[in-house]
Amino acid sequence: MSATGTVYLVGAGPGAPDLLTLRAARLLERADIVFYDALVHPETLALAERAEKIAVGKRCGRHSTAQRFINKRLVDAARKHALVVRLKGGDPLLFGRAQEEIDELDAAGIRFEIVPGITAALAASAAVGRSMTRRGLSRNVAFVTPRTGAGEEGHDWAQTVLAADTCAIYMGVGEAAGIASTLLARGASPDRPVVIVENASLPDERRLPSRLADLALAAASGIAGPAIILIGEVYARISPVPAAAVAERTRAA
Repeated sequence: MSATGTVYLVGAGPGAPDLLTLRAARLLERADIVFYDALVHPETLALAERAEKIAVGKRCGRHSTAQRFINKRLVDAARKHALVVRLKGGDPLLFGRAQEEIDELDAAGIRFEIVPGITAALAASAAVGRSMTRRGLSRNVAFVTPRTGAGEEGHDWAQTVLAADTCAIYMGVGEAAGIASTLLARGASPDRPVVIVENASLPDERRLPSRLADLALAAASGIAGPAIILIGEVYARISPVPAAAVAERTRAA
């Protein structure tokens, strides 16, 4: 059977439904079938009113759908449906394993397009009101993760963090103690500013400013939602804001 459909790899953004791009919203409204990640907001998913919706999300420490199975489902769906959406949290091309899906679609001769989304690092930095770049202070930004998949070789994420003026560490809160100890052992200042942002862009958003030496303590503050670690001098002198205050600010807006 020849492939007739197109698969759209769509970024759902950091969480808040109103941060979805117009292109993404329009595709969801027209979609025949949507394969969506675990962290996609219900109101975002609700835009796909006429589509079949299939959860294929992955969460650390929980049962998740194997990537090879997702790849196959996308190919099969494109052979039955005209418009297939693969809805990914944040931006599809950043720590989302999109290339594996792209390679599978390409090998099967399936048409695909990529629709960018706002990644968590940008939403988190916006939440604390700080530019990730700043003249005379931060001229480069790095996005890293210390995590490696099964069978993958380790990588020197710490060198990247040490070399960057500003850094966002994805999927690192559970390894905060090891991240801090590794960076300190390799010469990072214990006073280097850090801030953990939990549930960026959502009403229960929370920000936990600290310094590198106290990163593990900040990470132990009952974080349950998706969170990102921001490191750099641009994050100095940030005041903590509890989730209740953020929720009240959101309602007022």
